[in-house]
Amino acid sequence: MAELPDSASRIIPINIEEEMKSSYIDYSMSVIVSRALPDVRDGLKPVQRRVLYGMQELGLAAGRAHKKSARIVGEVLGKYHPHGDQSVYDALVRMAQDFAVRGPLVDGQGNFGSIDGDSAAAMRYTEARLTRLSEEILRDLDKETVDYTPNFDGSLEEPSVLPAALPNLLLNGASGIAVGMATNIPPHNLGELVDGIVAYIEDPDISLEALMAHIPAPDFPTGGVIYGVGGVREAYATGRGRVVMRARMHEETIKRRGGDGEGREALVVSEIPYQVNKSTLIEQIAHAVRDKRIEGVSDLRDESDRDGMRIVIELRRDAVPAVTQNQLFKFTRLQQTFGVNTVALVNGRPKTLGLKDLIRHYVDHRHEIVVRRTEFELRKAEERAHILEGLTVALDHLDAVIAIIRQSDDTDAARANLMAGVYPQRLTAEQKERLGLAASDPVEITGPREAVGYALTREDFQPQPWLSAAQADAILALRLSRLTGLERDKIAAEYAEILKEVERLQSILASEPLRMRIIADELREVAEKYADPRRTEIDVMGGGDIDLEDLIEDEQVVVTITHQGLVKRTSMAEYRTQGRGGTGHRGTGTRDEDFVEHLFGASAHDYLLFFTDHGQCYWLRVYDVPEGTRTGKGRSVRNLVQIDQDDRVRAVLAIRKEDFRDDDFLESHFVLMATRAGRVKKTPLADFSRPRADGIIAIDVVDGDELIEAHLTDGDTEVLLGSSEGQAIRFHEGDVRSMGRKSRGVGGMKLPGGERVVGMIAVRRDGAQVLTISQNGYGKRTDLDEYRVQSRNGKGILTQKTTGKTGPLVAIKSVLPDDQLMIATEAGTMIRMAVEDISVYSRNTQGVRVINLKANDAIADVARLVIEDAEGGVVAQIDPTPSGDALDTDDGVAGDGQA
Repeated sequence: MAELPDSASRIIPINIEEEMKSSYIDYSMSVIVSRALPDVRDGLKPVQRRVLYGMQELGLAAGRAHKKSARIVGEVLGKYHPHGDQSVYDALVRMAQDFAVRGPLVDGQGNFGSIDGDSAAAMRYTEARLTRLSEEILRDLDKETVDYTPNFDGSLEEPSVLPAALPNLLLNGASGIAVGMATNIPPHNLGELVDGIVAYIEDPDISLEALMAHIPAPDFPTGGVIYGVGGVREAYATGRGRVVMRARMHEETIKRRGGDGEGREALVVSEIPYQVNKSTLIEQIAHAVRDKRIEGVSDLRDESDRDGMRIVIELRRDAVPAVTQNQLFKFTRLQQTFGVNTVALVNGRPKTLGLKDLIRHYVDHRHEIVVRRTEFELRKAEERAHILEGLTVALDHLDAVIAIIRQSDDTDAARANLMAGVYPQRLTAEQKERLGLAASDPVEITGPREAVGYALTREDFQPQPWLSAAQADAILALRLSRLTGLERDKIAAEYAEILKEVERLQSILASEPLRMRIIADELREVAEKYADPRRTEIDVMGGGDIDLEDLIEDEQVVVTITHQGLVKRTSMAEYRTQGRGGTGHRGTGTRDEDFVEHLFGASAHDYLLFFTDHGQCYWLRVYDVPEGTRTGKGRSVRNLVQIDQDDRVRAVLAIRKEDFRDDDFLESHFVLMATRAGRVKKTPLADFSRPRADGIIAIDVVDGDELIEAHLTDGDTEVLLGSSEGQAIRFHEGDVRSMGRKSRGVGGMKLPGGERVVGMIAVRRDGAQVLTISQNGYGKRTDLDEYRVQSRNGKGILTQKTTGKTGPLVAIKSVLPDDQLMIATEAGTMIRMAVEDISVYSRNTQGVRVINLKANDAIADVARLVIEDAEGGVVAQIDPTPSGDALDTDDGVAGDGQA
């Protein structure tokens, strides 16, 4: 058998499966550690770190001239980063884009791309240098604060991490896709970060909630609005979460070009979500309008310029701005989700970290930097003190030092003699003869001063018995000008100062609290230099994902809703009592053709159930309703609950927080509903305790009918329905059996042609009277006893005469003499008055004038206030069953801004 050649004998059989597995793991770790993920300490990927270090090595400080980007790329590529020039340039470009990073680390000159998606110019056309922020990241790099590692070919060394005097990972964020993992960290505001880190330094056991008081949410360079902070809290707690971003948008009236006529309403976008391409966004809006997913848009144009972003979305005259705005958020990237995935390298291993973990690792890094920097400075200070000690000795024994140097043959001899403290002397013939040496003998000896003459002895060097090599070199390098008296004083003063510095540095190394205080002080200095105001607004009311109950005072408030769908809550204290016939005071700011339709009171912690004319029910907390003044406009109800476009709110119930969480209360109470056609229905309150975000069915409403009223009952009340023509019917609630949410109800009142039900009373109080008020301001009280109990579904009896003078009936209420009323007109005027100021009349009368109306004004709504004892902690509570016509949120919403 032939022998195998030598090359074949060196072949080692390997299992291909194991080899592929091992090689892929090596590749994966290389990508994870050396390319895609940032280090938790300085927040930089290797390529970014190499770019900054390479620029520093080139001398591209912030105050120096720019250099070609190609020069920088070549420096980094040739010395530190062997992965392609495009990766280096892309990293440099991103660090220079102020719309991509919160604090740019590179000062670019030339075309570095735009928010429209334009790419940067080629590297041969652009120039760059470091920014002041990047100099803070590189600060103290020359003080042995970090370890260095060999570069790719071992010819040079590069830093493994940068000192990072600012929290760059959280400041600028990071994004990257590795193998089997990815990272996506949002940017933050520098001032807030410093406040949070300082709070952590002062209390390492600080809670996440306390930390979020300083760092409430990310701060994106493009501004915009963070809609809800529930996802932010989750991301800060676990390292993973969803941040909902919205564009900043406002309404404007745009004048038609070339015309003097009435302008059109428009939505103007001034800021867009982070990482959204503006050009692509505008195309997306145009496509959505073309596909009729977004309605009401007549024109779209980009008016952005060097002064800022401005995307104008012009609306049709019949468009509802709030509805169109919500459609834009739903169907375009004007609302975008940032998926937080906080993965960073900790000791070379990828980890998912929460906010507190990120801060802890950064503080630990800065602590190590301060320790190593202090050790370096202490060593340098001690070395300088050592030199100054030698100079001091030399100046104190100047004649001897000069004699040693003069008698030495060369510099090395002088150094050795200075270190020894003596010098050799060339003997005279007489001295040689005395010592027994031949006159021609060239031997030089060192001896005591008695035998040889003057020589410097070690005793003369007190307290330093001899000089070191460094001290001897410093003495030899001493200039003659330093021998003057003034210069000698300077050396002495410097020596005293250096001793103080040594003492200070030693105290830093001996005290960890002192080192932590230094870290905090340095961070405050950085924030004072470079921090700027927050750009991204935080809408904590957005998303419905935050519980503010513990942060909001449980006060009594007035909730008002206008005809065009603006809702707000106002403190009860802003209203005052007036006598009958008063003209009232302005209760809410309204736009043209808008007026207050619903006005009722509740506690800030109560729950609101919204019932619409289609029979849907929606759920909201009172404190989620935006707060406003008496003259404020409020916010569109469509921005708070997801009502269908062709649906309208008809009634709202306020349920106490304690009751809504009590199972017994939920099972023993009911929602009693009435429709415009006179049908009634009773459903257990428990069926409405868990509504969905898009609403649940409250009653099945047939075509041509609509829900107008809903009351909370205990199952044992009497019901009174009133019609627009002044008729009323009283029957017991027991006549209406309990039904499920999807049923239609039963007949409650028969109505002749043209009549409609305007209100419903659930009689629950002894001695209650029936208050009726007509459209033109006439009203009266009538004893409840005058209304006999009938079977449901009858025609009823007369409750108030209606004429052209009084106008049709608009409100029917159950009141007591001690009650007070809040009356609102269509013009937005409100008056608060005592019920006892309204006279008592029988059913068959038209009543008296209760409010002086201005021309073309009319009563819009009437609400009953119950004044309670101040010791009970409740100032006033308005009846939570408002009456009146529909809350039409389709007919020109006045806007969602709070005045």
